[in-house]
Amino acid sequence: MITLTVNGVSHRLDLDPSTPLLYALRNQLGLHGAKFGCGLGQCGACTVIVGDEPVFSCLLPVVAVGTRNVRTIEGLGTAAHPGRLQQAFIDRQAAQCGYCIAGMVMRAQALLDRVPAPSEQQIREHMEPNLCRCGTHMRILAAIREAAQQAENAQQRPQGQPA
Repeated sequence: MITLTVNGVSHRLDLDPSTPLLYALRNQLGLHGAKFGCGLGQCGACTVIVGDEPVFSCLLPVVAVGTRNVRTIEGLGTAAHPGRLQQAFIDRQAAQCGYCIAGMVMRAQALLDRVPAPSEQQIREHMEPNLCRCGTHMRILAAIREAAQQAENAQQRPQGQPA
């Protein structure tokens, strides 16, 4: 038995410890945001956050997760109430086919969690491992900048002032 904490909820799963995290998320927990892309850690479609680091879940065995929390796109918001970063991706029309987007959002979220106001260079370097075959990279970068700016504006707003 493996215990995984995913999006703040603990799950006991009966699976082989060498099972890739991606398969546990999709097949055992029904969380389909992370996608199987290449299976080699080269595209980033399967990116989730483990602890505070973005990881390729197709390569990480569940046993290696240990006690760290796993965050998936499903933990950031819902279709009715998307998180700030998800809303920025929507507003900037950063998705075309949508296959890579959950991984892109999760990699970007990991950056914004650590560096609330990243520079353009920091964003580009951090996002480099994830690929978008549709070519929406410029809109993805714009969405990340927008979410960072909104967070910065929210922190500067006096308490009690509407967003």
